[in-house]
Amino acid sequence: MEILDSGTRREFDSGAVRDVTDGKGRCDLLPLDVVAFIVNDSTLSLIDWYVRTGDDRYLCDVITKFSETYFDNIETAVLEVAKHYEDGAKKYDERNWEKGIPLHCYIDSGVRHYLKFHRGDKDEPHDRAFLWNMLGAIWTQSHKPDLIDLPFNDKACPHRKWFGDMALHYCGKDGEQCDDPAICTKR
Repeated sequence: MEILDSGTRREFDSGAVRDVTDGKGRCDLLPLDVVAFIVNDSTLSLIDWYVRTGDDRYLCDVITKFSETYFDNIETAVLEVAKHYEDGAKKYDERNWEKGIPLHCYIDSGVRHYLKFHRGDKDEPHDRAFLWNMLGAIWTQSHKPDLIDLPFNDKACPHRKWFGDMALHYCGKDGEQCDDPAICTKR
């Protein structure tokens, strides 16, 4: 099953391109905590926690839970998502996504694909697309902090790396410890 293509692209300042989203809604603007409560869905709740806190461990939990539930294991899920990267390279260009896409785009598209997957839509591989977007969000937060445009950005240091339950903060070109790591670890 291939990725759908409207034939119309939106281009970001970084040079990266994606399919247009006009008319699809903005799932990143939904009150995901309320939607999660109404539909009794812990995945949407975890995504909401990520949007509010910037703690990418919530998205890691989402990926793990989804992979184990719908692909039997994480390895199979990763191999399936690799097919999505292959299809994306054909549709756009190899490593297009690494040029930089605003973080909200991954949440918007990821939530939309998640809802379409659960609705039973079969027009494209929504399960793979959902995981691709969650991986893209985690990668963007870590590698393109200038593209973080979610509510947590004003409160969190984008240069933190988690090691178990401990966050280390490396801000600045020389890898110095963050001046105010307390701001980064509050949840």
